[in-house]
Amino acid sequence: MKSTELKKLIKQSVKEAIQEELKDILLEAVKSNKSTLLTESRNLDVNPPTPSISSKEKYKDILDEMAMSFSSNDVKKFAPQGSMDTTSPNGKLPEGDVGIDQIMGLMTKS
Repeated sequence: MKSTELKKLIKQSVKEAIQEELKDILLEAVKSNKSTLLTESRNLDVNPPTPSISSKEKYKDILDEMAMSFSSNDVKKFAPQGSMDTTSPNGKLPEGDVGIDQIMGLMTKS
């Protein structure tokens, strides 16, 4: 007997066995006590807890700290070169370079 024929035979046997078991399980479930109903109930908290003043202050401190660490001196000045067409399909942006040291300088300041 070839292995493919054996596989087909095993698959068919397993399929038949599972169908018989499922039929038995379903019949048993139908015959069992029908008066038992499952109910689910949940209590939903409509009002989520408000953060405490201390956590609000922590967030405020973090935001204030971030605002103080950046200034307009951290950003390279943009000086466009004449009038450039940036809106048409053939338009292009002005040439310019941003050095990795400038990017790292912005990232490492605390």
